[in-house]
Amino acid sequence: MKLQTLLLLLILALIGAFSALNWHVFISPTPLSLGFTSVEMPLGLVMLGFLITLTALFLIFVVYQQTSMLFENRRHTRELQANRELADQAEASRFTELRSYLEGELGRQGNLNAETKTALIARIDRLEGDLRALAEQSENSLSAYIGEMEERLEKTAGRTA
Repeated sequence: MKLQTLLLLLILALIGAFSALNWHVFISPTPLSLGFTSVEMPLGLVMLGFLITLTALFLIFVVYQQTSMLFENRRHTRELQANRELADQAEASRFTELRSYLEGELGRQGNLNAETKTALIARIDRLEGDLRALAEQSENSLSAYIGEMEERLEKTAGRTA
């Protein structure tokens, strides 16, 4: 229990004990003025009645406050749960949207890589063909030079012999 509740119960117990110890004084009649008339009643009993009535009203008020707070707490919990579900759905849709965007981008990058690869292979093939042609040309030129040199050597060898 909370300290406040224990303190309240202690005070009520002390009032009850005080009333029990002084019960004969509480029930002795005294003249009371009600403003427009005078009556003879036990003042202690009247005050005890007022105290009990006030305590009952206070307890009813506390129960009412607790009940309204409980209902408000439940309403807030439901709203919080609904907002949490909305946030989860929004997050899920963002993830789905991100996934589709990434799949599209990866597909586009894959296509771009395939095009680049095809273009690169075509260029390498073209360069390889050009290199072969250049090698053949160099070979032919070299063969022609060697053939010329052989002819010259044969002519000079035929002149000296």
